[in-house]
Amino acid sequence: MGKLIARRLFDLAGVLLGVSVLVFLMIRLIPGDAAQVMLGASGDASASQVEQLRQQLGLNDPLPLQYYHWIAGMAQGDFGLSIWTGKPVLEDIAERIGVTVELTILSLLLAVLLSIPAGVLMAYFRGGTSDFVLRVVTITGVTMPAFWLGALLIFGWAIWFPNWQTLGSVPPFTEQPWAHIQRMFLPTLTCALPVIASLARIMRSAMIDALSQDYIRTARSKGLNEWTVTFKHALRNSLIPYVTSLGIMAGYLFSGAIVVEQVFAIPGLGRLMLGAIADRNYPLIQASILVVTCCFVVVNAIIDLLYRVIDKRAGASA
Repeated sequence: MGKLIARRLFDLAGVLLGVSVLVFLMIRLIPGDAAQVMLGASGDASASQVEQLRQQLGLNDPLPLQYYHWIAGMAQGDFGLSIWTGKPVLEDIAERIGVTVELTILSLLLAVLLSIPAGVLMAYFRGGTSDFVLRVVTITGVTMPAFWLGALLIFGWAIWFPNWQTLGSVPPFTEQPWAHIQRMFLPTLTCALPVIASLARIMRSAMIDALSQDYIRTARSKGLNEWTVTFKHALRNSLIPYVTSLGIMAGYLFSGAIVVEQVFAIPGLGRLMLGAIADRNYPLIQASILVVTCCFVVVNAIIDLLYRVIDKRAGASA
């Protein structure tokens, strides 16, 4: 297990290094003067302002030296300063990332809690009415865009619960727990529903495959009832492809939260990134992309370790 963790940390460093190169070049490959673009395409910025920004970002140095200074600064926790506020971009990200992480975790937990029983039930009643209805529901869930689903939930929920607070900032749970739950409920549901649909279909396929294996026939021949065979013996092996897909879905949730935050006006990392793009705040964009990439890789590394726990053969061969 120690070797596996070390290997995953090495992979994490390699991915972040590759992403850092791409993010670094993002500014430098902009057609024209990058500093002028960041200050506005209208050309209102003075020559002294453009030169000051070039000095601040080190754009007058050779590319290798610029990259070295940028990486060295990040190694010390310096991700640069926001162009418009002058604050360290890491402070802006730290203020916003909490609600995005909470939204992602809650959505992932809800997806796991609902997709496993839904997939197992579809496999257990395969070919029946319940299987057909659930398959139609999951197909519908997969095909619905997050922004459309979020808007639909906002309007639909407002009809049934007109006093429910669905939009705006999220107050701390310790101070206003009920208001916090109201703000997070619909965004969590919006993020989770497409993932529930996808994971339920994966679980159904894995369960049907597991139920056709020889060890299941052996368990049935010993007189075990179908419920025990399905939920005790087949479910564990079905979790192997499920967990593999779970890592991909976790990354999807984190990126999907960016769109959902915009729909529900949640001041999270997603809205911060979109605002930085609109304002051409490239230092903030660079840092945000690196943070999102790091979260994605870390989550997949955790899922990979969980995969080894479920499948002992994978852990032995690692």
